[in-house]
Amino acid sequence: MAMVTPLLELRNLRKTFTVGPRAVAAVRDVSLTIHPGEIVGLVGESGSGKSTVANLVLGLERPDAGEILYQGRPLAELLTGSGRAYRSAVQAVFQDPVQAMDSRKTVGWSIAEPLVIHRAARGAALRSRVAELLGAVHLDPSLADRYPHQISGGQAQRANIARALALEPSLLVCDEAVSALDVSVQAQIMNLFLEIQQRLSTAMLFISHALPVVRHLADSMVVMYAGAVVEQGPTEAVCEAPRHPYTRLLIGSSLPPDPERQPVRPPSARREALPTAGCRFAPRCVLATDRCRSDDPVLGEVGSAHSAACWRTDVPALVEPVQG
Repeated sequence: MAMVTPLLELRNLRKTFTVGPRAVAAVRDVSLTIHPGEIVGLVGESGSGKSTVANLVLGLERPDAGEILYQGRPLAELLTGSGRAYRSAVQAVFQDPVQAMDSRKTVGWSIAEPLVIHRAARGAALRSRVAELLGAVHLDPSLADRYPHQISGGQAQRANIARALALEPSLLVCDEAVSALDVSVQAQIMNLFLEIQQRLSTAMLFISHALPVVRHLADSMVVMYAGAVVEQGPTEAVCEAPRHPYTRLLIGSSLPPDPERQPVRPPSARREALPTAGCRFAPRCVLATDRCRSDDPVLGEVGSAHSAACWRTDVPALVEPVQG
């Protein structure tokens, strides 16, 4: 059986920023793969490096080391010159839907802009395409004549999604695309993303700090902590049988409590200075041993297509049965 070429591959990406006198490793040896039509969720708390990964994929930042391949071709090669073909194939949906649009221009203009830039349509065909895109995200075409401040946050995000779909991309990079919305609207937008995947076979890199959001949407999940991938695998495998203590912490803090079980003692929520050796999560982990503090773990297989970077994957869970 022929191997399917991944749509996007990140191979050992590294990115360091200088903050005052310090060098901060925002991304450390991050690798992940997205196949055509697949939704990959990238989850982690603030400062984990998720948005830096998004900027690297979008070509807004260049990696210090490692490479990004799109359909088997290096991104550095694809961005030579204008990079127009790649930028039309990979589109973004950002966190703040209103700020993402020009307040001086109509909603219709914002949606039409990429079509104009790429000379994909003009005149009556352009107006027809804008109306079609608004309908595709369940907005009335009459909203094209309104300004961003005249529509709701949910409508604005739908319009941004319509704009992102204008050039028929193969990949959407969604960076906290629902976190600024009301909970009820979040559910509607998440379902819209699933509809887009099913109807258009659009792949997505869906980035969020909220594990339940990623669990609802993603086919596979990548968990980041302190710039590195600590666990990855099929979404249900990661959520039902997490093997890294940080993943378990995320799940325990976001899912309804199980009355039959209680936490042993959760890792500290304090963000202490990251260690220079060993596992970066060790200062917050109740399972940490001397080996954890001295040797940096690497991703190792813990199940089918499921891997974790932890020396203590032998420990089944951070919970124990409630004693009667």
